Amino acid sequence: MKTVAVIPAYNEATRIAGVVRGAKQYVDSVIVIVDGSTDMTEAVAREAGAIVIRHAENCGAGAATMTGLEAARRFGYSIAITIDADGQHATADIPRLVDTLKKENADLVIANRFGRKNTIPFVRRVANTIGNLVTFFATGIYLPDTQCGFKAFGPKALSEIELKMSGFEFCTEVIREASKNHWKIVSIPSKVVYSEYTLAKGQSFSSGIRTAAKILLRTFLR
Repeated sequence: MKTVAVIPAYNEATRIAGVVRGAKQYVDSVIVIVDGSTDMTEAVAREAGAIVIRHAENCGAGAATMTGLEAARRFGYSIAITIDADGQHATADIPRLVDTLKKENADLVIANRFGRKNTIPFVRRVANTIGNLVTFFATGIYLPDTQCGFKAFGPKALSEIELKMSGFEFCTEVIREASKNHWKIVSIPSKVVYSEYTLAKGQSFSSGIRTAAKILLRTFLR
């Protein structure tokens, strides 16, 4: 089965090459979705060997992820690995996600940043707990790291996934899709490296609260 890495990227010119080259060691191809970037992300990603799809405007992490997954379907890939562009995830963990997908006959494998002795800031631990609880209320599924962008989609999940939410709330929407379509989900520990750069690029606590509010409103007003 052909495997592709899908990397949404917004102004990641200083990090994207390392992520692309790291992922290329473990997958057949890499697709980078340049989400309205105003820096050299597109050129750097191409030079590193990625297939590049560009959004003319910044549409959000969820929209960029869906563009990449749709491209993976159209190009005939069976497995898609989504990974953040800022370098926080270890591309060396990609084979473990793929192997788990196959051995466990799973449809979706989600990396768990809290399953190893990673150094994770307290505010991120709190935000993640809130995200997990919101996801549980919205989907009925509890997982240890629902907000992690490092995921493996198997053939069934890749063929059925349809994301409507454009921002960071898409992580909860993925779990909702899993519940609706009866996917088998497996969570495995993974390495993560936080720095001032990655903390600045991710959700702040206040934006996380706004994300949670959007998810709950969408869930209960459907």
